[in-house]
Amino acid sequence: MIHSDPSSWPRLASVFHPSDFSEASDVAFAHALRIALATSARLNMLHVAADDGVGMDEFPLVRATLVRWGLLPEGSPPSAVTELGIDVSKVITPDDDPVKTSLDFLATHPADLIVLAVHQYEGRTRWLKERVGEPIAREAGEMTLFLPHGVRGFVSPEDDSISLRNILIPIAQKPSGEPAVEAAALMVQSLGVPPGTFHVLHVGSAADAPSTPLASFAPGWKVSRLVTEGEPSEVILRRAEEVGADLIVMTTEGPHGFLDALRGSTSERVLRKTPCPVLSLPAEAWSSRMRRFWSG
Repeated sequence: MIHSDPSSWPRLASVFHPSDFSEASDVAFAHALRIALATSARLNMLHVAADDGVGMDEFPLVRATLVRWGLLPEGSPPSAVTELGIDVSKVITPDDDPVKTSLDFLATHPADLIVLAVHQYEGRTRWLKERVGEPIAREAGEMTLFLPHGVRGFVSPEDDSISLRNILIPIAQKPSGEPAVEAAALMVQSLGVPPGTFHVLHVGSAADAPSTPLASFAPGWKVSRLVTEGEPSEVILRRAEEVGADLIVMTTEGPHGFLDALRGSTSERVLRKTPCPVLSLPAEAWSSRMRRFWSG
């Protein structure tokens, strides 16, 4: 059952961002930092490398970014970051298995949201390519924001402005689309963006389209309901282009079936060609978290 007041939901407590120090990872970092700021969450950043001679100074510069965004004055001390309501941790771990190392890190530092770049072939260590970045998300079984290489994001790294006006939410009978609806509402509420449009898409016949209430979720936001028959991934990608989607929010069968082990699932095919970031939610993990929120 959907609860209709996202403003009453607890905010994210922790955001995890693994980085390979590539340009695309910098885009993902901007999203992770902006979301952490909006939700007063802890931001944990991790780099895994067997021996590439990197140092802490190669992580994205948090204070410099906040100064560029106009949130801190020049010359601010490290304590100024925590005064904005967030804690930031940077960890470099020497290892040759970034998936296992990231999952071990998450076991001791749980995250409510993972923000990562995928399809990274130009980074020095190249460890966030498809065989690494996506398995981290799949095995972790947590809500994950994917920033594919070359895809525009909705957070500007230059000035922290947010372009989030059109959100595409594909829904089906199974897995339930309600987690995606809840997550989309929570995202726009947390970021405080101006009203836009939720494009709720069912691929199939109108008779089979599930009923998903949205009216009271985000004040001022419009709801456009779309029903189209066809191959799911092709329809989703086409509709994303047509509506100018800034974000696709999808529920997946997780954690064990998350992205269907990347063997040609709808989610996997969408992620390969998406024109915008994708927020993926393992249905059971999200439902369990929201039940704890509501009972807590």
